[in-house]
Amino acid sequence: MHLVYINPNSTEAMTQSVVAVAARNAPQVQVTGLTNSKGPAAIEGPEDGDAAIPGVLQLVAEAQLRGADAIVIACFDDTGLSQARSLASCPVLGIGHSAYTMASLQGGGFCVVTSVENAVPVIKGNIETSGFGENCTLVKASGLSVLTIEQGGEEMLDQLSQAILEAKDQYICQTVILGCAGMAMHHSVLARRTGTKLIDGVVASTHLAVAAALTLPEKTP
Repeated sequence: MHLVYINPNSTEAMTQSVVAVAARNAPQVQVTGLTNSKGPAAIEGPEDGDAAIPGVLQLVAEAQLRGADAIVIACFDDTGLSQARSLASCPVLGIGHSAYTMASLQGGGFCVVTSVENAVPVIKGNIETSGFGENCTLVKASGLSVLTIEQGGEEMLDQLSQAILEAKDQYICQTVILGCAGMAMHHSVLARRTGTKLIDGVVASTHLAVAAALTLPEKTP
């Protein structure tokens, strides 16, 4: 089985991080990544998302040529997800939608902690459109840029941990979703620091993509 993660932004380090997390959680399958070299360095709002979509759709075609059994859009905004699904002959998932699905399966409400304030309206819109509005009690910006989250460091982890705790305590969230692909590699550290049940969209999408691919007929040689 071959899963292909498409990074809508042009930051190769983020692609590598996402692939590493996915591969660690699905060691039985091949996981590769494609980076949208034509996209912005980070997706931090609707304008960035719109700019990234043409490149994302080109990479969907490339992923299929590489024999993808499932494709995952590796941006929490699920950039170009509906368009990608209309083009692909295999399952296409987004890490945002995957996280909402996994949180809803566990029952109770969830909060989302994301990067910057400009990302919040897009995420809220996706949640409502996908039918998860009744489950989500809060979408909170941490005030950290996507690239700052990706780079890591103690100061970043402290600020992100504080945002998670505020969301959990003020809105009584049973589950907090990490609302940025760059947070995936920090999942275990953040869980230890906050004592909170966290869902990462990269891990969620890996398990759901494998399950989706298994429902398809076997490929003929």
